[in-house]
Amino acid sequence: MTQDGTWPQVATRGLARVWIDFESALAQVPVIARLLSGRLRVEDYRSLLFNLRQQVVDGGRWISRTASNLADEDLRSLIIRHAAAEHRDYRLLEDNYVAAGGDREAIRGGEKNIGSQALSAFMFHAASQAEPVGMLGAMFVIEGLGQRLARPWAAMIREQTGLGDDAVSFLAYHGENDEDHMAMFDHALTIAVTDASRAAEVVRHAKVVARLYRLQLEELDNV
Repeated sequence: MTQDGTWPQVATRGLARVWIDFESALAQVPVIARLLSGRLRVEDYRSLLFNLRQQVVDGGRWISRTASNLADEDLRSLIIRHAAAEHRDYRLLEDNYVAAGGDREAIRGGEKNIGSQALSAFMFHAASQAEPVGMLGAMFVIEGLGQRLARPWAAMIREQTGLGDDAVSFLAYHGENDEDHMAMFDHALTIAVTDASRAAEVVRHAKVVARLYRLQLEELDNV
């Protein structure tokens, strides 16, 4: 216990500050700025799906690698269950891309943009370390997008593009289910964050992933 509370509470407050900065910065990214101002085009949305898919396909892999390097059995079990829930999400992105007028073989054959490459490289590197509890910070950012932003984004995309529910099922699914995933995250935090060093590691990883995720979205207007 510190003067400011438990170490998980210290980490949680740090993560809250990261999220405020991240959400504010996201609004300045061109594709998100167009969405928030009611100017998103179908081609913008297809580009978003195309680029997200190349990064999301790695998600279950780096989550599983994180779990394999954790010593605590309860924590490892939580992360493994999370990996099982996430590892086929990229299929929803493919279905949405097709429903938005894209070609399935094109999205399956796509390459990561610069931001996606940097994000995946960091995730795999960090997940490969001994006791990679900092990866909880990475998960906080990714799952926070689903819990806080996916549902309103899905509604705005439908309204601005005229696309149907079959084109936004990835966002809709995460808007409905990531609250449960965040509950898992909160439990994992209480197990993993046992001292100041671990609290700082979780927050640092969140900062890195928040910046790289923005870079991934910024690159949509450069490819």
